Amino acid sequence: MTQGARPPRRATTIAEVARAAGVSRQTVSNTLNAPHRVHPDTLARVTAAIEELGYRPDQSARSLRTGERRIIGYLAPVDDPFDPNPLMAGFLEALVDAAGTEGHHVLLVRPAPGAERARAAIDELVAARQVDGLVLADVLPDDARVAHAARAGVPFAAFGRTGAQLPQHWADIDNGAAMADVVAHLAARGHRRIGFAASTADLPWLAARRAGFHAEARRLGLDVVRARSAPGEPAVAALRTLLRGSERPTAVAAESDLRALDVYEAIRAEGLAVGPDVAVTGFHDTPLCRHLHPALTSVRLPLRAIAGALVRRLLAQVRGEPVPAAGETLATELVVRASSA
Repeated sequence: MTQGARPPRRATTIAEVARAAGVSRQTVSNTLNAPHRVHPDTLARVTAAIEELGYRPDQSARSLRTGERRIIGYLAPVDDPFDPNPLMAGFLEALVDAAGTEGHHVLLVRPAPGAERARAAIDELVAARQVDGLVLADVLPDDARVAHAARAGVPFAAFGRTGAQLPQHWADIDNGAAMADVVAHLAARGHRRIGFAASTADLPWLAARRAGFHAEARRLGLDVVRARSAPGEPAVAALRTLLRGSERPTAVAAESDLRALDVYEAIRAEGLAVGPDVAVTGFHDTPLCRHLHPALTSVRLPLRAIAGALVRRLLAQVRGEPVPAAGETLATELVVRASSA
């Protein structure tokens, strides 16, 4: 030991906390692991002793005793660090918070693209006993990750609906109903001719948004103005064609906030104003919505509620508790701003 250095501080034991609080060691253990079993007055006294003495549970001993590692593996979708998906970044933040509330950490894993790499990553995590279970995102109905986790008996929870023959351990939004709310909002503002700005991506949540848009437009008797674009034509050029002529739409709903940026550009390129001439809506309510001019109306996803539902479903499997047989659908919120007010 170097001269003047203090010896390392000895860790407080559970017995010392019990003595300070005037309770048994089991009561301290219950305070940490099953607080619902402890009388509120006793819980407050033990908690105060834990804080005063700086007690920290031995996580390795707890893992040996309960079998829990208190770590959740998150198989993150592939992303571009120079053009990150703001929605999934927000979901990761919500997931870390939800896991922390349950005393768990999140281990971020990003397999290389391909089903085989994803299956290998799951096998490695399980073989190394690194995690209690997995959270998956951007889940498809025939997702190889879900099928592999189910076959291997690995606890998992999915942001996105799993296939009919797979465990329904998922939480999601109703994309069709959310887009129907957008159409109803535009109709309530007096719009009778509306357009839809969509990509050609073949993803189930985007297909649900398209279906919801058209179904609600039909129900309300609205005219849907469709863009006619040549193969390979840029999105903005196709939208400019949509906006030309006397029958142009007075409102355009976009399948995402990023697609709404194309709509803004096309409107301005045609010498029109976003809002007064053509109302615009987005989907996801990413931070850019508040910074556009005018600010963009968009569908907000309940990311914290989704993350919380996934963590609860996952830990119920880990702990052998009842798990709902059906997935959980959470409500969205339409945040109305100047672009469609």
